[in-house]
Amino acid sequence: MDFKATINQLNANKSDYLKGIGTPILVLAALGMVVLPMPAFLLDILFSFNIALSLVVLLITLYTLKPLDFGIFPTVLLIATILRLALNVASTRVVLLEGHEGGDAAGKVIEAFGSVVIGGNYAVGLVVFLILIIINFVVITKGAGRISEVSARFTLDAMPGKQMAIDADLNAGFITAEQARERRTEVTREADFYGSMDGASKFVKGDAIAGIIILVINIIGGLFIGMIQHDLPFSRAMEVYTLLTIGDGLVAQLPSLLLSIGTAIVVTRQNESQNMGEQFHTQLGNDKALYIAAGILIVMGLVPGMPKVAFLGLGLLIGGVAYWNQRIKTKKADEEAEQKAKGKSPSQEQAQIEQKELGWDDVQQVDVIGLEVGYRLIPLVDQAQGGELLSRIKGVRKKLSQELGFLVPPVHIRDNLELDPNEYRITLMGVSSGYGELKHNNELAINPGQVFGEVKGVATKDPAFGLDAVWIAPEQKDEAQSLGYTVVDAATVVATHISQLLHNHAALLLGHEEVQNLLDMLAKSHPRLIEGLVPDILPLTTIVKVLQNLLNEGVPIRDMRSIVQTLVEYGPRSQDPDVLTAAVRISLRRLIVQDVAGNTPEIPVITLAPELEQMLHQSLQSAGDEGAGIEPGLAERLQNSLGDAHQNQEMAGEPSILLTSGMLRSVLSRFVKHSLPGLRVMSYQEVPEEKQIKIVCSVGQQ
Repeated sequence: MDFKATINQLNANKSDYLKGIGTPILVLAALGMVVLPMPAFLLDILFSFNIALSLVVLLITLYTLKPLDFGIFPTVLLIATILRLALNVASTRVVLLEGHEGGDAAGKVIEAFGSVVIGGNYAVGLVVFLILIIINFVVITKGAGRISEVSARFTLDAMPGKQMAIDADLNAGFITAEQARERRTEVTREADFYGSMDGASKFVKGDAIAGIIILVINIIGGLFIGMIQHDLPFSRAMEVYTLLTIGDGLVAQLPSLLLSIGTAIVVTRQNESQNMGEQFHTQLGNDKALYIAAGILIVMGLVPGMPKVAFLGLGLLIGGVAYWNQRIKTKKADEEAEQKAKGKSPSQEQAQIEQKELGWDDVQQVDVIGLEVGYRLIPLVDQAQGGELLSRIKGVRKKLSQELGFLVPPVHIRDNLELDPNEYRITLMGVSSGYGELKHNNELAINPGQVFGEVKGVATKDPAFGLDAVWIAPEQKDEAQSLGYTVVDAATVVATHISQLLHNHAALLLGHEEVQNLLDMLAKSHPRLIEGLVPDILPLTTIVKVLQNLLNEGVPIRDMRSIVQTLVEYGPRSQDPDVLTAAVRISLRRLIVQDVAGNTPEIPVITLAPELEQMLHQSLQSAGDEGAGIEPGLAERLQNSLGDAHQNQEMAGEPSILLTSGMLRSVLSRFVKHSLPGLRVMSYQEVPEEKQIKIVCSVGQQ
């Protein structure tokens, strides 16, 4: 079975290889025809192939539903033009070298076009050839080129409007994200196609000019060679070489004319899913117009001296077509009336078939993490336009997932026409959690606290941390950096803002599904540890709450093994998430200290005066509800004192840690979380034995 599958795979690969080898061979063969002599028999085959190729391309343009369905047409036009010019060169060589031997010296095809098509009269042939050139060059090619040029310009000008219409439909819920992506791709393909057709139409125009030049050169060169090298009389040389040259020109101009017609058909088609036959039937099948035309033709046929058979026959034919169309429409109208009499019209019946009952799939869930951008910021998230924001956000998610210890959910990005064009908004669980305004093509120079001068630009605030900043032009980047500014691009501004928000609200991102995945991963390496944890020891809801408490307090949950060991040990004693959180923090104390203070053996800490700690203990015990018993005046003085101590630690470049009792730790942690975000609160039990503490400040000390 494996051997048979291998053989089938090899055959499939061979088939794919053969499918793609035809075009390179055709191009190389065309180049070979320019330099290598070609026998007359091979020229016949290649001229026939050229005519067949042109017919196939013309028929494809007629039966293609939309111009974009034949998107390779400009390339086909180029290859066919190269092939035709190479054949012109090869046939010219044969005509000039072997033309004195007779009419079939350059092959049967050229002889047939030179003798049969124009009756052997080179004067008639010359007139017919010139007429074909005029039709091709002046009428068809010139008109198609102009239409291609206008279509390309209008298509490019309409692109922004079409993109905004797609975005509006997406925001309104008329289309899905996948449909919007397909429509954007189609708009881009349409612009590329008409731009290519604008250039490809020049190939046909140049081919027509080349045909005229080759005709003149061949006649003059043939006369010169026939009369001087082969001693032919002028009349004989003129007849032989002119017939061969005109035959050669007609053989080349016929495929050129077919491709010109195909080009004109493609560029004049509307971008609708109908072939030309259906469009003609739909748009030209007006009964009134057909009846009037039939009447006029019949009247003209009755006029004495007019060809009665032609006019009367054609008039009756058009009248019959109009009558047939009217019968079909009447029959369709009767069917609709019959359906309506039964209580349903066909359109209503079809609508009932297509309309489905609302289901839970129609209920839109809120995005865990969402990013909405104004329409001028779309290039930031569009990789086709060089947008780097998607890759930056992916990097942020990867970094946070590694730091926090769980997979951060993906960020759902969409445009929002309700926002200002340069504005973006970040949502968490459907709630707006941050916003900012960008200048897409500018850089943001952030003042980190100490700079050596000012840089010219638009003053603003860094949306992530609220620092003073200036929007500057890209060429000012070196100047701003030399003055001490931190310069970042617009994509980095948004990515940093998202990272800061996700880090501060990490607990919101962790739910039951994520915790279950963490436990499943741990079970692969420590199955005995997980066995019986849920629900025998603790319910999953309690474990989720403990992990969320840790994230709320800035403790990563990377060490799931230690966390679960502690829960297994303390779970039978207490089901209180706060008690379990305190126990887990003690087991993670080395990790907590390392994240806060690094690997230094001595930890600088801020403490509370014993009198202040005793006062806080009493107020909490009397209140009964944590956090509610701190008297407002005391809370304000405590916050000011802690703020001063925290600022001093930051100015000294040292970690800011408040060390207190286990009972007060969780209360004070919530107390300073938003007002003093850089201050970490630890209990005495969370200091590892190998670490020494250094009291740098005692708040409330007299």
